[in-house]
Amino acid sequence: MAEPLFLTDLVLALVLAVTGGLLGRRAGRRQARPAPQQGEGRRRPIVLYVTAAVVAARLAVAALLLATGGWQLVAHRFLLGLPVVALPLVWALARRSAVAAHTTAMGAWLSFYLLYVPPGPQDLPVAAGASALVLATTVGASLLLGDRRSRGGRLARLPWLSGMAAVVTAAALGSLFVVSESTTVDWGGGPERAGHSVHAAGHGHGAGAPAMRSVDELTGPREGAPDARFTLTAAHGAVRLSSGRTVDALTFNGASPGPELRVTKGKLVEVTVVNKDVAEGVTLHWHGVDVPNAEDGVPGVTQNPVRPGERHVYRFVPDRTGTFWYHTHRDAERSVERGLFGALIVEDGQQGAQHTVFTHLWPGGEDQIGAFGTADRAERRAVPAGRPVVLRLINSSKEPHRILLGGTPFRVTAHDGNPIGEPGELKPGTDLFLAAGGRYDVAFTMPDSVVTLRLDTSEIPNEAALAFSPDGRAEPAALEQGDLFHRLSYGERTGPNPEGGPYDRDFDLVLDNGFGFSGGSFTYTDTINGRLSPAVPTLMVREGDRVRIRITARGIIDHPMHLHGHRIRVISRNGEAVTGSTWWTDTLNVAPGESYEIDFSADNPGVWMDHCHNFEHAESGMIMHLAYDDVTTPYHGPAH
Repeated sequence: MAEPLFLTDLVLALVLAVTGGLLGRRAGRRQARPAPQQGEGRRRPIVLYVTAAVVAARLAVAALLLATGGWQLVAHRFLLGLPVVALPLVWALARRSAVAAHTTAMGAWLSFYLLYVPPGPQDLPVAAGASALVLATTVGASLLLGDRRSRGGRLARLPWLSGMAAVVTAAALGSLFVVSESTTVDWGGGPERAGHSVHAAGHGHGAGAPAMRSVDELTGPREGAPDARFTLTAAHGAVRLSSGRTVDALTFNGASPGPELRVTKGKLVEVTVVNKDVAEGVTLHWHGVDVPNAEDGVPGVTQNPVRPGERHVYRFVPDRTGTFWYHTHRDAERSVERGLFGALIVEDGQQGAQHTVFTHLWPGGEDQIGAFGTADRAERRAVPAGRPVVLRLINSSKEPHRILLGGTPFRVTAHDGNPIGEPGELKPGTDLFLAAGGRYDVAFTMPDSVVTLRLDTSEIPNEAALAFSPDGRAEPAALEQGDLFHRLSYGERTGPNPEGGPYDRDFDLVLDNGFGFSGGSFTYTDTINGRLSPAVPTLMVREGDRVRIRITARGIIDHPMHLHGHRIRVISRNGEAVTGSTWWTDTLNVAPGESYEIDFSADNPGVWMDHCHNFEHAESGMIMHLAYDDVTTPYHGPAH
């Protein structure tokens, strides 16, 4: 419900800017008259009532958002965006005055600006002060120029309100540009470390503070023979889809998806990436695996990109079993889409026929090609009746996918590599909503009939389907949307309760849409706390901290937020607490109107990316970092 309300409010704010401008123009004309005509003083202009109706509609939308999504969704509207126009409007309705009308007109413009260029929570006090100053200046200018207009001054007849609005907008955008080039930190209410800089080395430290370290020191084991050794060579190549279409791709070892790496918990893994001819450079990020910081594969943060002809060695010991994946983090929007990804399975003891299934959107000109791996058409697989089946579903594309599974009851046994306690049986036709970068393990016993897996076609037109049957010949069944899998209440909590508060750090993140400066260009984009990288404040922690974050999406687009190096626990969604199995995740899809409370332990020192896993959003600036107060990085450059 939130998304249409957000869109409605955007349209109403635009209408409000227009009616406000008309109101200000009419007030200026009236102010220039020597005296009101007979009976004119008792009439209010129609445009004033239209403006009032638009403001009332926006208040109604905000009230609906408050009722359905909570205070975090509408705080900026009720605290600033609506009062700047509603208060002058009440004045204009109560007393027919050109000054009140001018102030209402300026308030309408400010309200429009604050919705389309939304300030983050940390900037709200400054925005409120600036708005109050602008409105006060408008009152003063209207009084002064009104007096001059009544005496026939030519200068006073100029469109001063429009000029003032232009100056205010230019000043606001100028300050926004300055902020976009700055870097700041957020200590979350915890102890601060004076003079800390993420991109600096050799800082001194106060009494009791740990000595500074570089990410280069935070490596996996450097000595000893690995228990599993792999080499992945990145190169240009062609990938043939099941339909016969060929994709100009990037491959690992000549294929995409790349080789499935199977390793063992607690055993040393060594992977060498070789870049044959990928000009953009390559790295390897181990999505969902809490590796040491230097092994995380983020260019500009933990290493330099691996250029053509170069190689880089990663060594780490996985500490959890489950379904994970690897992908490049260099030029990720295009390179992952074109094929630089593969599965990493840390053996977890699940028995039966195991199928790793990527949901992927391949580049296809104007329209992307939806597929299960390389199967963009129906693909048939044989599984004997009565045999246990495990589907390891991995979303390697930038969009969330609704996955339809029909023909048998099933259980979701793991989420993002985390086992689900006592998973209950779900009826056939229950749909799975899989975040970009997310994973589900799905288990069922093969019936003597067909089991069908499909990608929903309502948002992503596609013909992809997998049909499992005892003889491998059955056609996939047609499936319609069913009920969505409800993660909040699924399963049973087993073992000790996860540690909660008290918390050492508290952070608030607001995901929004608005105009801003990205890469020096002014564009409509996706923001974190009203800012784009590098201006999004870095979240600062100290090793051992318990950290809580509240994340609210008040824009119109889904954002799959992925924190590197840490497993997070979901406490609640829109105020509704998790009552099923503990919800551990590393990639949390935050849909329009949703608000999550999450927590985690700061137990893996480093400088870590925290970003939207829709790489298009990340490339436009939806990136922030989590940094430990005793760690710096010597690397610079884009981290995606």
